[in-house]
Amino acid sequence: MPFERSAFIVANPADGYASAVNPVNPVGRRSLLALLAAAGAAVLAACGVGGTGPGGSRGETRAVAPRRYGYGDDPSQFADLHLPAADVAVRGVVVIIHGGYWRSTYGAELGEPLAQDLTGRGYACWNLEYRRAGNGGGWPATFDDVAAGIDALAPAAAEHGLDLASTTALGHSAGGHLAVWAAGRSGLPPGAPGAGTPAVPLTAVVSQAGVLDLAGARELGLSGDAVENLLGAPEDPERYRLADPMTAIPLDVPVYAVHGTKDTTVPLSQSEDYVEAAASAGAVAELVLVPGDHFAVITPGSEAWERIVALLDAAADAADPGLPEGPGSAGAPS
Repeated sequence: MPFERSAFIVANPADGYASAVNPVNPVGRRSLLALLAAAGAAVLAACGVGGTGPGGSRGETRAVAPRRYGYGDDPSQFADLHLPAADVAVRGVVVIIHGGYWRSTYGAELGEPLAQDLTGRGYACWNLEYRRAGNGGGWPATFDDVAAGIDALAPAAAEHGLDLASTTALGHSAGGHLAVWAAGRSGLPPGAPGAGTPAVPLTAVVSQAGVLDLAGARELGLSGDAVENLLGAPEDPERYRLADPMTAIPLDVPVYAVHGTKDTTVPLSQSEDYVEAAASAGAVAELVLVPGDHFAVITPGSEAWERIVALLDAAADAADPGLPEGPGSAGAPS
């Protein structure tokens, strides 16, 4: 469908998460997602499916209770570390960055089902929260937080003996934007938010319906001008350039842009345009189309999610060929 300003209506005025849905629906996206996640977890538990156990066999999820680490004084400056059971070899580390068009209505709870599923498959997960527009975020706070929050993984990993040789950022929607932006931090000019040598270099990015072309998203006015709501100062082109993943091309890590074929919240062109530009510049970038809408990519048990897991497996193998094999490790889907 064409993505024009008039095509967007808001699921819940308090949420501000634009999508083509019934405008009189009284259930907000946040509530609906929580219900869906709980229902999905119940179904999986009833079927005896909880990720994978040692050796890649399906079975009961055995994971360590998550531990919270703060990286600042604000209540939104934290990350939850999810670890597999002590007798499970860690397959790799995944930094989960949630979406919500950078608004404070949405939080790290969106990443919880993903972390729970992935720990059952042998991954350690760093589910990152950050200040968003509406609770102290925006420019530069959101970007400072994402950079500092990922860097805070280094001491936490050392505490638990985690090897960060394979560290993939997994970001959904606005979180996909932040994940790809974070992968380009080393190329930012001195003084820019997040600039400098990262304490935790990312080895790959899997973007789940990410907002990867900020200029294009701004032109479309996605989700009630969410880009300008995040960055402010429309008269300052420099901050828009520094925040846009398109201007950091080419990156030196692979970017897999996963997008649902029925996504009416973030247009497919956001992934298509990024991949085309990155590939033309010599970077490793791949567009991966999956069935479903904007939320299928963050729904464990869906076909879209299984494709994402296969990409994470392939990224882990590429970063460290000595990692233990798991399901889907033979290669990523094209």
